[in-house]
Amino acid sequence: MIYWLYELRNWLEAADWISDDSFIYKLLNIFKYHTFRAGGAAITAFVLSLLYGNWVIRKLISLKLGQPIRTAEEVGKLFELQGKKVGTPTMGGVLILSTILISTLLWAKWDNILVWIILFCTIGLGALGFYDDYLKVSKKNSKGASARVKLIWQTGVAVITALAFCYLVPSDTTLDAASKSGGSAFVQWGGDSTLRALFLPFYKGAVIADMSVVAVALFTLIIVGASNAVNLTDGLDGLATGCSLTTAITYTAFGYVSGSALYSSYLGVPHHSLANEIPIVAMALAGACLGFLWFNAHPAKMFMGDTGSLALGGCIASIAIACRQEIVLALVGGVFVMEAMSVIIQVVSFKKRGKRVFRMAPIHHHFELGGWHENQVIVRFWILSLFFALLGLATLKLR
Repeated sequence: MIYWLYELRNWLEAADWISDDSFIYKLLNIFKYHTFRAGGAAITAFVLSLLYGNWVIRKLISLKLGQPIRTAEEVGKLFELQGKKVGTPTMGGVLILSTILISTLLWAKWDNILVWIILFCTIGLGALGFYDDYLKVSKKNSKGASARVKLIWQTGVAVITALAFCYLVPSDTTLDAASKSGGSAFVQWGGDSTLRALFLPFYKGAVIADMSVVAVALFTLIIVGASNAVNLTDGLDGLATGCSLTTAITYTAFGYVSGSALYSSYLGVPHHSLANEIPIVAMALAGACLGFLWFNAHPAKMFMGDTGSLALGGCIASIAIACRQEIVLALVGGVFVMEAMSVIIQVVSFKKRGKRVFRMAPIHHHFELGGWHENQVIVRFWILSLFFALLGLATLKLR
């Protein structure tokens, strides 16, 4: 929406109301720059979180939306460590969702379909999380929606998102032709084949030029996997929030490079002109995480719940796909991968061998039961997340 101020500059100049050396011209001109608008989106999301965070907490408390905790019979010793958190307001993910949505709509261009696809995935999975959280607090237990319902909903949102990425995003050639003719190319059935290509770290160019429907399956798997991985990570105060923050900042850089013809050519990464708006969404996500962390840091005043964790996973995955760095997400989101893999290993080991590999899964509980204080686990996992983010950024140059 704020980008329209730049369009206003063009209109005022065309009407000879301002000159190109006037203060108003220069002031309105800054709204065309993606870096400025990305910073604006982050600040907006952060400030909105601070302004309305306490109000959200009070509202959640008044509605008696407290977090149900698993009993001592279910989790044993962990209950001694986590039992004191009973009643802490949950569903705080509504704050994350709303600040991402508001700041993105304020600062991003509305004619960019990539922005709308990312928002659809984020809101779609956030709605599932809201439904799941509502069932938990209304029934006063930690079960929520059934695994089948969650998987069907996640897959449905992911498939629609993947189809939109693969078959609705216009190519740069189409966009250039539409721009020259004065028309619009908001969507184009058939899409851009480069968005269906497979790009791998350390390789220049596409490994597979057009994966066709395989791309839809791959993107669906990534979105479902990422949303569940972030959901599993959300077990300690601020853990998922902090890891999502470093991931969002990393993909701001990926989006900036992908949207720049100059930098993408120099670094050998896939380019699409519409990707230049990805940093705005990514920084809105970063600002929302930073603002939520203000209230979610240990001891947490509120939890994000599935409303936040499923939405964060979907947002991160769709941003990664939009800038064609979805495979690198396994590295950048290394902590999320660790958490998900620990659960898989634990389940498989117990079913096959009757033995557990970890004291408890996800793996953050393994260290917590091993004697690490909750703060130690959180901060050390944040450090790991930053380390993985730096490794991911290094792949930009190592090609």
